[in-house]
Amino acid sequence: MPVNTKVAPRKRLSMTSLIDVIFLLLLFFMLTSTFSKFGEVELISAAKGTGDDDRQILFLQIGSDEITLNGQPVDIGRLGDLISSQPQDGRGHMALISPSPEATSQHLVDVLVALRKIDKLQVKVLG
Repeated sequence: MPVNTKVAPRKRLSMTSLIDVIFLLLLFFMLTSTFSKFGEVELISAAKGTGDDDRQILFLQIGSDEITLNGQPVDIGRLGDLISSQPQDGRGHMALISPSPEATSQHLVDVLVALRKIDKLQVKVLG
């Protein structure tokens, strides 16, 4: 029985399929990534005060389903108007915000965005 000792010539590896796979991966990552800007919300935590700030203090409590301003339930759409209509001596208001444990961070951000539109308002987030 004759033995074939000739080695078969190696075939060239086609790069076409590799290029297709790389292109598909690039396309996938481009389409699944987001190019949106992230907004920033400035938070000032409450600290020990000196007592020399005589601003009108307003207390906002954020619950899981309602927001209260000085103990009265309010709608977030009217929150800015209600705070602006509160009496003050020209130096503005100070809003103390107390989120409950059931409140989500989205509730807090919604309130901060609504309060950002009010002039001369200092906002402090408690606990």
